[in-house]
Amino acid sequence: MNRWFFIVLSTFCIQTQSATILGSVQAQGKVDTGDGGKSGKYDSRKFKFVERVNYAELQDFVVHIEGKVTNAPPFRARTLQVVTQRDAVFRPHVLPVVAGTTVEWPNKDEIFHNVFSMSESNPFDLGLYKDPDLKKVQFQNAGRVDVFCSIHSKMSCVVLVLDNPFFASADSSGQFKIENVPPGKYRLRAWHERLPAQSREIVVPESGEVKVDFVLGIKGLPQY
Repeated sequence: MNRWFFIVLSTFCIQTQSATILGSVQAQGKVDTGDGGKSGKYDSRKFKFVERVNYAELQDFVVHIEGKVTNAPPFRARTLQVVTQRDAVFRPHVLPVVAGTTVEWPNKDEIFHNVFSMSESNPFDLGLYKDPDLKKVQFQNAGRVDVFCSIHSKMSCVVLVLDNPFFASADSSGQFKIENVPPGKYRLRAWHERLPAQSREIVVPESGEVKVDFVLGIKGLPQY
């Protein structure tokens, strides 16, 4: 075996030493007590119209490896992601990105919007604008970035800035898949904006699959 062939073969072997993390993530609220969802207080006139969270309908879960991954090949962040403002709604509502990614914020409404965040990790204020103006933000630091419009109180979204590219958004059925993960021991974290996050220690082999399922919820809820 000549030296050139050995180098090529070694490089190929290194690149193919990766596995897939897959599984599911769902939310669980208070366990049903058999009273048909009635609690007495919520049936009163005072709280009758108070909206309650339907945990079964929650979307926008993100699963990711925590911290920096030092044994992965060099990764270049995608230079551009997009959050569109249309019908006074940010789309997508949750956007996971790698630190260093630039996000565009096109306004496709016929009215002005103002995109801003007071987050500690990536504060910004794009001011008032609409088409054809186009504003961009580069997210340099890892962390949760809550984004709002100063004119329209119900407009909000979250940019989840992560340290590495090994993450996935769960689909509508709660399934996720993170591919090309280098072998090693990691902490895998399931996240939702309304619930406490949950982390698990996992060991990723050189090839194959690792299955991890999460159930997120709020512990210590009082019994009626």
